[in-house]
Amino acid sequence: MAEKKCGGKEHKGHLCVLVSEGRFDVIKTLVKKPKYVCFNCGRVADSKKNLCNPMPLDS
Repeated sequence: MAEKKCGGKEHKGHLCVLVSEGRFDVIKTLVKKPKYVCFNCGRVADSKKNLCNPMPLDS
């Protein structure tokens, strides 16, 4: 799988951006029951919309 770069409007809610903004209060709510992992950075999240290059953890 090739590394996917992301940016623009859809990048705003991604964990990488939230971490850089120090929004740990928001991050805690997005990672309680992770179902996806980011192929780029390895972070996990409940929803794939919060990751740049998501793939299911169950695969």
